[in-house]
Amino acid sequence: MIYIPNQPGAHRIVGVAVTEIAPFIHWSFFFRAWNLSGKYDGIEAVCDCASCQTSWMQRFSPAEREEAEEAVKLYKDAQELLRRFRDENIISLNVSFGFYKAHSDDDDIVIHGDEGIVRIPTLRQQQPSRDGYCYALSDFVHPVDDYVGVFANTVAGGEDFAAGYEANDDLYTSILIKTLCDRLAEATAEWLHYKVRKEYWGYKADEDISIEEMFKVHYQGIRPAIGYPSLPDQSIIFELDPLLRFKETGIMLTENGAMYPTASVCGLYFAHPQSKYFAIGKIDEEQLEDYARRRGRTPAELRKWLAANL
Repeated sequence: MIYIPNQPGAHRIVGVAVTEIAPFIHWSFFFRAWNLSGKYDGIEAVCDCASCQTSWMQRFSPAEREEAEEAVKLYKDAQELLRRFRDENIISLNVSFGFYKAHSDDDDIVIHGDEGIVRIPTLRQQQPSRDGYCYALSDFVHPVDDYVGVFANTVAGGEDFAAGYEANDDLYTSILIKTLCDRLAEATAEWLHYKVRKEYWGYKADEDISIEEMFKVHYQGIRPAIGYPSLPDQSIIFELDPLLRFKETGIMLTENGAMYPTASVCGLYFAHPQSKYFAIGKIDEEQLEDYARRRGRTPAELRKWLAANL
């Protein structure tokens, strides 16, 4: 089945409300960034009163309580930062996305952009997934008359805000700001994907799941990010610039394809019901040569981009 977008073409939103994004923050990953590995479900309900904190701490063994206390402090400090982000307009949550006609050409995805064709070569697994199949992202695009989405989002202003604290030797607050901005970038990507499924593309307008279920990917479609396991070639990001116009969203690309601000996410949208996340894993020299041919590059040029897969 082909899913025709409700709102095809390019879209940009500058200044998405922090209050709209905050519920989509995955706090478990926030704590892991601080090397806190415990499970802190319900931490948002822990107030400052002694009885409430004592009751919550009873969930943990004596050996776990020191870390749990640290988690509470981090969470409270992060909530105060979120309040400041909201009330003082310190950051801007910006998104750029679009839906375009596309088709697969063997292992390539061909996108019909407003300014011409954008070809995205993909890599195929050399070791099969659990279902016995070796996937490439092009498998989730029909050979004719399909659609593909692209997206990028960023947290503008966070780097400068953190730098001010770092200049005053307040490394804790600086790192806290950066960690929270990273989580806000991921939360914005999660929020935008939800809006895409329900409204902008609209292929699952009747979706009715909780945010916790979203974290477990209990929905149709995927949003693989550039540089991640199923799309490991970071240089592909340059091919998406004509579709996303990174500068207009507040994103600068380095010569290595990294995004600045670093609290940014970029990738593709697939609506195919069987689309799934997977890792390419290791590829052989034959596939590297084939991929290089399709990228219009030499194998030597691509080795630095695909070092982890060789």
